[in-house]
Amino acid sequence: MSYLLLIIEPTGQRVERGQEAGQAVYERMLGFTAELEARGELVASNSLASTERAVRLQRRAGELRTLDGPFAETKEMVGGFFLLNVATREQALAIAAQCPAAEWATVEVRQVGPCYEDALG
Repeated sequence: MSYLLLIIEPTGQRVERGQEAGQAVYERMLGFTAELEARGELVASNSLASTERAVRLQRRAGELRTLDGPFAETKEMVGGFFLLNVATREQALAIAAQCPAAEWATVEVRQVGPCYEDALG
């Protein structure tokens, strides 16, 4: 089964951390990524740039709207992700618990699935 680990971090955290400390945590995350690759559990992973560079897009009633970041109403952002291929939810949760980012961010675990509700559960 595929599970997505979303790294949810406070929006100002990277600036507060600074360049040197930021590089150190990035190196830890690269080590974690290498471990997952070596075990054959990683499908893909990446870090995401700050929401200051993001753009939100919506199409409503045929009208296209865009909004450039930063987004004032947000206190958190998705800072990165890991897409896993593991047999069980418990395995995905165990991997999330090992993720270094759990020390400074929230790791959200989501099973990959269709964009509609499964009536059977």
